[in-house]
Parts: sequence; C-alpha cells; structure tokens
Amino acid sequence: MTRIALWDTRRNDAQKDFAGGMGVGLHPGLGGIGGQIVRMMYRRDYRPVALNFAYLAAVSRKLGFRVTYLEDRLSDADIFFFNPSLQTLEIEKQAMVQAMTRYPHCKVFVTGTVAWAMPGQFTEIGARVIRGEAEQLLFRWEETINSAEPVIDIGTVSDLDSLPFPDWSCFDWSRFRIKYDFWRFPTALIQQSRGCTFQCNYCPYIVIENKTRFRSPESVLEEIRYGQKRYGFESFKFRDPLFGLNRKKAVELAEGIARLPRRIQFSIETRIDIMKFETLEALRDAGLTAITVGIETPSEETLRRYSRQPIRDDRQREFVARCREMGIRTVAGFMVGFPEDTEASIMGVMDYARQLNPTWANFNIVTPYPGTRFHEEVREQIADHDYSKYSVYQPVMKYRYLTARQVSELHARCFNKFYFRSRYFVDNARLIWPQLRRFAG
Repeated sequence: MTRIALWDTRRNDAQKDFAGGMGVGLHPGLGGIGGQIVRMMYRRDYRPVALNFAYLAAVSRKLGFRVTYLEDRLSDADIFFFNPSLQTLEIEKQAMVQAMTRYPHCKVFVTGTVAWAMPGQFTEIGARVIRGEAEQLLFRWEETINSAEPVIDIGTVSDLDSLPFPDWSCFDWSRFRIKYDFWRFPTALIQQSRGCTFQCNYCPYIVIENKTRFRSPESVLEEIRYGQKRYGFESFKFRDPLFGLNRKKAVELAEGIARLPRRIQFSIETRIDIMKFETLEALRDAGLTAITVGIETPSEETLRRYSRQPIRDDRQREFVARCREMGIRTVAGFMVGFPEDTEASIMGVMDYARQLNPTWANFNIVTPYPGTRFHEEVREQIADHDYSKYSVYQPVMKYRYLTARQVSELHARCFNKFYFRSRYFVDNARLIWPQLRRFAG
C-alpha cells in the first residue's frame, strides 16, 4: 500500500489557512502589558489544520493509500506532501531536503498558494510543485505522481460536489477551536464556495484564480451532518472569501442548517456590500455567531489606489451596529503600513475602528505577497525578504514618511487604543461573554 505523509508545522505561530493560503502569524505581544494581553487572547485558539490538507487526506484514502500526518517530524513514506506558508517556508524546505536525503526512494510534492506563486523555491532543491488544487489528484493521480516535470499544472476542481468530505481523522481534531468566533467546540473548517471575483491588488485570494465556484447547499449540509456524527464538531468556520455572493444558495443553506436535528454554531467571511440584512437574519436564525469583514481603511483614495472597491461609510456603520443588535460578533480587518502611510493616516484607521467598534478588530500590516499585483508594483520598496516575517504583524517594506520601527510602534498602538477603553466593553460585553445574556433585562 502506498504510504502518504502530510508534513506540517505550526512554528513561527503560522496559521496556514488564512491570507488565501499564504498564512498569517499571531500578534507578537508588542506594546507593553496591553500587547501581551492581546497576544494571550490570540493564543487561546488551536486553529484547525489547513483545509486543503484535510481534503488531500480524504483524496488519498479514497484512492486506497495509507495517510500519516507528521508535525515537525519525519517518518518513512513513499510520497510526502507539503503545504507551506510564507512564515514556514525555510523550515519546510529544510524538512523536504531531510526527507529526500533520509528516504531516497520517496517523492516530495509541494502544493498550495505559496507553491503556486514561488515554484522556484522548491524545484531548486529537487521537490516537485503541484500548481492548482491538490484535490485534482483524485482525477489525475497517475499522470501527476509519475510526471518528470518539476512543475505540474493540474488546474482546479470544476465540480466541488464531486470531492469527498475532508478527512480530519489523522489530525488532532478534538483540540480545534476558534474562540473569537465560537464558544462551542471542536471547530471544523468548511466551504460553500471557492475563489473571489474582486480585484484588490494586494489580496492573495485571487492568486490562483479570480472567479467563484459553488457547492450545492445539499452537499454542504451533508458534510455538516457527517462532521457532527463522525467527529462531534459543534462549530463550523466557512472559509469562503465571499460567502453570500449567491444569495439564493446562502439562504437555502441557512434554511437547511436551521432544520438540523442538533444545532450548530457557524461563522462566515464576506464583503459588507453583498450581504443583505434579510440574508443575515436567516443566517443568524440558523446559528451564525460571527462574521469576518474587511474594512481595511476609511480612505477611499487609498482603497482605489490598490483596486479595492470602497464601501460607503454609512453602510459599514449600519452593518456593524445591526450585527451587534442581532447578537452576531463582527471580526473586522483593518490595514496599516501602506507605502505612503503617515502617523496621521494610521491613527485615522485606528480612530475609524473605534467609531465602528466591532467585536474584534485586527490591524494587519500591509504585506507584499508574492504572486499579487501589489508585490510586482512595490518590488523595489520591499526592504526585507525574510519570509518568516511575512505574518501581517511585522513591517517588511520601505515607507515614504515612516521607518519600519515607527510602523511597528503605531501598529501596536492601534491594538491598545482599540481594546483598552470602556466603550469597547460597553458595546461588546454580551457578545464577548455570551453567558451575560441570561442577565439581560
């Protein structure tokens, strides 16, 4: 029986399923006691293994192979698969070399967004790159595994319903929890759709493709039922970057989730301007507990400069307020550290975040992801090519009016000034600590 090894690491605080597969890190704890408290909040989670690895495990088992998950260790196998993030790039390249040295008979394949964007990083050490979605191996296994090409383009899955459900059995799934979204665990990752149709030039979600494919609501519901029965999952985080783009499918799914014999919690990610309030209400009634949205910056000029379609200020304020009224947590992403940023512009982002007052605010430092148009545009302004720092929490660029140290200090100030104030807790206490709702008058 062919032995498949899925090699992985969580070193450098890597959270691989985020930033379109490029991965993100965790808050580094800068900014005094406040920063240390914020980091502690982040470290409460034990986020699931990347979803594409769970699919790869399912595909391998369906093809009749034995699958082993290796975290920061090596064991004999016929085929090794790696799914690197930027932060773990060098760590994983070292593991690839060690695997090929220790087990000369093995084949090493690299998949994921980083492999797609930077194939030369892996072919130069003798590994082979699978460009596209690794789930395509279900249909193209023999030609891919036996190919002598250093880079093998296998494309994307046209019919997402044809895939087996993700197989979490070889991972430590009982520990999976994402506490900023849920209070019932363990947590699984799931998708109703893949891809994004927008053009933001800094976004890694559109590196592989710039369109959206959908699963049927029936298939998603069956996966949820299977996850409940097989693993006891109590919460599901949808990894679609544009959940609700197809409103009909979103409402059908909500209605199906509401009819499940055992209620679940689930969270989604979307754009504010595509989520109708009636759709939001249907999702809330079915068990929606949190919604992630990208606010980025209040500066329309900055958004347009980087090809992001602005959303009206009044719509954003109304959306966050309505979610709060409905008992839905909002997880809002903001961006600081654009090349032309000043202290005033970064503090303007922080002030806007305080005005909106979402349940959770994450301030990301603008990161030039390889494979994006932004990376090409600012190539000469990139100061640091140590990819272990590409965590969205460390500055890696040259700035027109600020030093990297100033950007880092302002970034830490954003977190401290957002979270440590009375209005934050007044508005969000019942969402952060849902047990308080029983005392509501």
